[in-house]
Amino acid sequence: MAPSLKPVYDKDEKVLCFHGELLYEAKVLDNKIRDPADGKDGFMYRVHYKGWKNTWDDWVPEQRLRKFTPEYKELALNLKRDMEMQRRGKVAPQPPPPSHKRRGEVGDSSVRGSEERSSAAPQAPRGTKRGRELEGIEKEEDFIRRPAVRLFIPDALKSILVDDWEKVTKEQKLVPIPAQTSVSYFLNQYYEAESAVRRPGSADADILEEVIAGVKEYFNKSLGRILLYRFERPQFYNVHKDIESGHGEHAGKTLADMYGCEHLLRLFVSMPDLIAHTNMDSQSVSRLREELAKMTQWLSKRIDKYLSADYEHVGQEYQDLAKSNT
Repeated sequence: MAPSLKPVYDKDEKVLCFHGELLYEAKVLDNKIRDPADGKDGFMYRVHYKGWKNTWDDWVPEQRLRKFTPEYKELALNLKRDMEMQRRGKVAPQPPPPSHKRRGEVGDSSVRGSEERSSAAPQAPRGTKRGRELEGIEKEEDFIRRPAVRLFIPDALKSILVDDWEKVTKEQKLVPIPAQTSVSYFLNQYYEAESAVRRPGSADADILEEVIAGVKEYFNKSLGRILLYRFERPQFYNVHKDIESGHGEHAGKTLADMYGCEHLLRLFVSMPDLIAHTNMDSQSVSRLREELAKMTQWLSKRIDKYLSADYEHVGQEYQDLAKSNT
């Protein structure tokens, strides 16, 4: 990480500060070099939390502070709302279930628990856990001990997920592939916009790069395994075959270059399960949740740009092929 030569946050600046999993409004009282022997090691900031006694004033590292912007204020409200609902023993509001079997439900275990969505890759033997082929998987008994991971999904995106389920499984339509705006295109656009407000070489900038690369990798690895509905399998086989052949217009591309944000949304609601199967520590999980929450918020405000593709009807030949694969 490139060191900070001067403080990012000024004295008396209004900021948002993480305390646990929540963001609190605070004010910077002072700053100091973290390691006086190494002036390049970054700064610590003494903050006062708004509405709290001075006894709660604390020295915190730069990584816990966020600029007081509308985006981070909205994130703070969403994190607080989610925490309050969790404490009351409730879950975040979910869209109505598409059927009495609750298929396509949006929730912490929506994708793994759906009977309509399963692997498009060769089926795993009975008794094995689907999705365990992803890297960083631990033993089942260790996984069971881990707390549930919650990820905030804006209501606008939840509605799109329900519509997506209806169009594919009920109306038997498909998202055109290659997508008009691919997952890679969206991630690149988000990176450009978000990196502009992060200091080059800072921990925040490094984390953003890691998250973007991680989302793309997870998408490429999990699309054919857990993100597809059965009706989409033949389409996926054709796309995957074109990519693997190394010939034609799709040569050298990845699945993230071919598929769009309709499928990326399915990855977002699958992330709690995927994260829970990794060996990430609680601090890393908390930061990842924050980054993904910001990404979904950014997408929810640009739905027309990234989620405007019309689903297309398919011919009888495709429908017969899809049925033969179920």
